[in-house]
Amino acid sequence: MFKGSSRYTAEEIAQEFDGIGGELNAATSKEYVVVYGRFLNRHLERALDVLVDMLLTPTFADLDRERQVVLEEIAMYEDAPQDLIHDLFAQQVFGDHPLGHAVLGTRNSIAEMPEKQIRAYHHHHFALSDMVVAAAGDIDHDELRELLLSKHNTHNGHGTLRPVTDVAWAPRTSFLAKDTEQMHVCLGGPGMARNDERRYALSVMDGLFGGSLSSRLFQEVREKRGLVYSIFSFAAMYRETGLMGVYFGCRPERLVEVMDTVRREIGRLRDQPVGEEELIRSREHLKGRIILGLESTSSRMTRLGRGQVTQSEILSLDEIAARIDAVTAADIQSLAEELLDPDCLTITAIGADEDVFRAAVQV
Repeated sequence: MFKGSSRYTAEEIAQEFDGIGGELNAATSKEYVVVYGRFLNRHLERALDVLVDMLLTPTFADLDRERQVVLEEIAMYEDAPQDLIHDLFAQQVFGDHPLGHAVLGTRNSIAEMPEKQIRAYHHHHFALSDMVVAAAGDIDHDELRELLLSKHNTHNGHGTLRPVTDVAWAPRTSFLAKDTEQMHVCLGGPGMARNDERRYALSVMDGLFGGSLSSRLFQEVREKRGLVYSIFSFAAMYRETGLMGVYFGCRPERLVEVMDTVRREIGRLRDQPVGEEELIRSREHLKGRIILGLESTSSRMTRLGRGQVTQSEILSLDEIAARIDAVTAADIQSLAEELLDPDCLTITAIGADEDVFRAAVQV
């Protein structure tokens, strides 16, 4: 889409945004694509004209050259095991479900997909009437709507959401051999859907378990024992399910001790109620992150757009804070028991010695 549209060449697209001191970028997640700009409010009409033309009428110029760029991006990603491990972990947890597919695609899918198929996909999914348009800043809603509807023609939308399908999940253990200094490990399993009422309890639990500097994993594994440089927990929520896990990287000779400490912390989270002081700190940490994260117009735009495109409720900050404050120690313990069952964890690793990994998993 950045390579040219019906009225702008690739160079002109870049010049238009440089000429207004703006920013232009795009992002792709497992469930949606977003193209976004950031610019002074007086340049709204000019910037919007370029953005919409890119979205609706790309020429697909230099398609084969762009394939090579994406193939290089895949190669770069595969050279970063701390990033690659998360894709491999998702593949193991979700199996053949679409959520298990890498966002970047594969070498074969990028190299072999014909232009006709790419154009057909674009025509089916990129109709303005199917899109969510989100904006934040010194902007008038009616003006934005009028600019979109009066200046940009589009065919009738007929895009469809991916059908909801069950995840055929079972605990798995997998290893990818790479010549790395560290052993990179993810362990966990399915999480929860984004509209689950317990999602705020999950976010509080994630923060106190491994999502902050004072979290249990960071303190026990890195600060007290010095076993790793990087360790954290993570939780991703999608339409029908989610992902909950832990990542760490360590030298092979330390893997057994790290695995033992992580397992012990999982057991403590499941077996013992969280103390009041720790619970309050985690709730305040989460509220602070959310509120500070919304200090930029880009963050506010993203929050609005994501809420609409994923059909999620958009709450006020006071409503969000109230739901976070309502999370109890019992809520967290119940979630830990459900999502972090030691006998049901999928474990994925990247490293140079599979025997070391297999031995550590069995301890």
